[in-house]
Amino acid sequence: MHLKKKVGLAVAAACCMMVVGGAQAEVREHSFRFATANPKGHPIPAGGEKFGELLSKKSGGKMSVKSFPGGVLGGDVQVLSAVQGGTIDIAAMNTGILQGQIKEAAVVDMPFLFANAKEVDAVLDGKMGQKLAAMMPAKGMVNLGYFDLGFRQMTNSKRPIKTLEDIAGLKMRVIQSPTYIETFNGLGANAVPMAFTEVYTALEQRMIDGQENPLSVIEANKINEVQKYISITNHMYNPQSFFMSKKTWDKLNADEQKLVMEAAKEATDWQRQYSRAAQFKAQENLKKTSEVNEVSPAEMAKMRAKVKPVVDKFAASIGPEFVKEFMAEIEKVRK
Repeated sequence: MHLKKKVGLAVAAACCMMVVGGAQAEVREHSFRFATANPKGHPIPAGGEKFGELLSKKSGGKMSVKSFPGGVLGGDVQVLSAVQGGTIDIAAMNTGILQGQIKEAAVVDMPFLFANAKEVDAVLDGKMGQKLAAMMPAKGMVNLGYFDLGFRQMTNSKRPIKTLEDIAGLKMRVIQSPTYIETFNGLGANAVPMAFTEVYTALEQRMIDGQENPLSVIEANKINEVQKYISITNHMYNPQSFFMSKKTWDKLNADEQKLVMEAAKEATDWQRQYSRAAQFKAQENLKKTSEVNEVSPAEMAKMRAKVKPVVDKFAASIGPEFVKEFMAEIEKVRK
């Protein structure tokens, strides 16, 4: 073989290799599609974009991520199905939405479960988060991390929610999840399950009275334009499952999978900090356009007591032992 040809082959081979963790690794060209319901600039799309930046850097530009925010590829239920089918590569959505596939995922939708972000991170980055992640591949998904969306708050166009009784009769949009439906019905509202992509129009046309979401979601989606009252209830915390289609994952070699996981871990850490700063900023901004009130601890306790039957019911259907173990981890963190 001529020397020139040998050099050419060596250069070509080197182009397909890079150093990962001190050793040479094969990294090929990949382009992934990332879908989320929230608009560009919101902490969830921002986390996906950060992941793309990190992955591109780690792979020497060979692996890229194209973001599709704002629900342009469909609502969460449609996107979940598409990820399982392999037509969308990566998504981020409320972990509780996965309960239709993994019943144990419903545990994170329990009302008044977490008290603060420290508890959330410790539990989800620990053995319970890992247990949930281990259940996903059998359902066509591979967990990459848990993004932050923030504690959920209630908004409506009728009146400020200061007491448990103020919730009574309100037509409240909720996530298409049994836990949410029964929680809000239990609080006295009329729960209306609806895809998030339909919420703004439904509020604007007064088809529903209110909805509930973290403050950053309320601000980014301009919910305050069609809602006069925002009440700080902290009634639920939704970890956002950031995950890849198993069909996509299985096409990657071990070196590529390692890079994906490294980028996802760094992106998750960054996203949580970004999101929590955004919640504080959003609350200050929303005070300029809406009436924002905080619910007293005494009224929060009444709400918590009111939905205890919901907690007990879903604990039985999720699996009492799993729920008990999950609650024990939270208590361990608190101590």
